[in-house]
Amino acid sequence: MSQHPVTPPRRRRTRATGIRSALVALAALTGAALTGCTPIVNMQPAPEAIDVSCAELSVRLPDEVAEQPQRETDAQGTGAWGDPASVLLRCGVPTPGPTTDPCYSVNDVDWIMDDSDKPNYRFTTFGRTPAVEVFIDSEVVSGTTVITDLSTAVSVIPSDGACTSVDDAVPTD
Repeated sequence: MSQHPVTPPRRRRTRATGIRSALVALAALTGAALTGCTPIVNMQPAPEAIDVSCAELSVRLPDEVAEQPQRETDAQGTGAWGDPASVLLRCGVPTPGPTTDPCYSVNDVDWIMDDSDKPNYRFTTFGRTPAVEVFIDSEVVSGTTVITDLSTAVSVIPSDGACTSVDDAVPTD
C-alpha cells in the first residue's frame, strides 16, 4: 500500500482573522518604533505661537544645538534639545521693550540675557516681532553656543530694532 502525504485542512481566512493579523502587525511595528524613543517634551505655547513667522522658524530649527539632539515637543512654535532637555525654545513671546539687561548680537540677531535664575539662563530676541525666548541649562550647554546655533533659524523673523547702549545715545545739549 502506498502512503499519500497527509495535508492538513486549510484554515479558512475570515475577515476577523485578517483584522486580527493586521492589528498584531501594527502592534509589532508600533512596539518596534517606540523602543528606545525619548519622550515628547511637554511645553506651553507662547501667546503668539500661531504667528506665521513662528511656523517659518519651526521648520528651520536645527537637528542639533550645542551638540544636543533635537527632541519632539507637544506645543506649536516650540523646540527642545538634549536628554533631559537642556535647551527649550518658544516663539511668540511678547516683544521686550528697553532694558538694562545685557544684550548681545550674534550673527545679526540681538539677544537679551536674563541670568536671574543661574545656572539657568533665558535669552530673548530683541528687535524682532514676535520674539523668541530660549531657556538654557548652563551646567549642560554653553549659552553662546546655543544662541549661535539658533541664530540662523531665528533670523527668518524680520528685524525691526537692535540693541543699543548708553554710549550710542545722541547727546542732547
